[in-house]
Amino acid sequence: MNTSVDFCGKIFKNPVITASGTFGSGQEYSQFVDLNKLGGVVTKGVANVPWEGNPTPRVAEVYGGMLNAVGLQNPGIETFCNRDIPFLQKYDTNIIVNVCGHTKQEYLDVVERLQQEDVDILEINISCPNVTAGGLSFGQDPKGVEEITKAIKKIAKQPVVMKLTPNVTDIKEIAKAAEAGGADGISLINTLTGMKIDINRRSFVLANKTGGMSGPAIHPIAVRMVYEASHAVNIPVLGMGGIMNADDAIEMILAGASLVSIGTANFVDPTTTVKVVEGIEEYMRKYNVSDIKELVGAVR
Repeated sequence: MNTSVDFCGKIFKNPVITASGTFGSGQEYSQFVDLNKLGGVVTKGVANVPWEGNPTPRVAEVYGGMLNAVGLQNPGIETFCNRDIPFLQKYDTNIIVNVCGHTKQEYLDVVERLQQEDVDILEINISCPNVTAGGLSFGQDPKGVEEITKAIKKIAKQPVVMKLTPNVTDIKEIAKAAEAGGADGISLINTLTGMKIDINRRSFVLANKTGGMSGPAIHPIAVRMVYEASHAVNIPVLGMGGIMNADDAIEMILAGASLVSIGTANFVDPTTTVKVVEGIEEYMRKYNVSDIKELVGAVR
């Protein structure tokens, strides 16, 4: 039984990795999870300089998941390279660095710095607000997606995976724009924009007013978007969005994802990632699937 996946030219021992922002860079979870058992670890988003993130409160539980407005708080690229990458290199797992920025140059600064580091893949978070475009997310404009992808590909030696926002009219057009810009792969979905109001205090629960919705309630939307995107492009897809167990992960793979990311479920059960790996193996044995690739996009 073969669970290994070739994704953007990198071999993953299995298709299960972590979702950015839900696993730190592995340090916090390493006491619960053997990182060697995971296909890869996606780091928390890292910027060219430290970001403080948004004011608190910035996390709230909602029906079927959670809202977060953390604001990509991170220590900056230098601390990340000196502290987090060496930690992950101690494990037999792929390292995927999530990159964020407010301008094209901020992205390029981080990517350029990472050319000196031994990491496997760059995941580019284009759901960040583009301050030079009035705050519109990079990922909501197909031309912007193609432009930022091209610029990053010019300097990146690692495979580049563009992380797509679901807050668009047509995910297929955004996926095609990433491919046109030279992306080696795409990942989706990022969080959906949501809001929660405290009716007793008559005020917003999150200081930021809105936040990113994640968790099981968004899973059907994620499956649909992964299916649509995977049929629109010829590059591999990393699927995520409300995956809580192995069944959810297999559903995402059948829709067209070569890899799957576990996010919010980590907050519910820190061992979810390993349980999903084991559950996929059980499914393959049950249905006599000899190679995980037989399942990728099998439902058409």
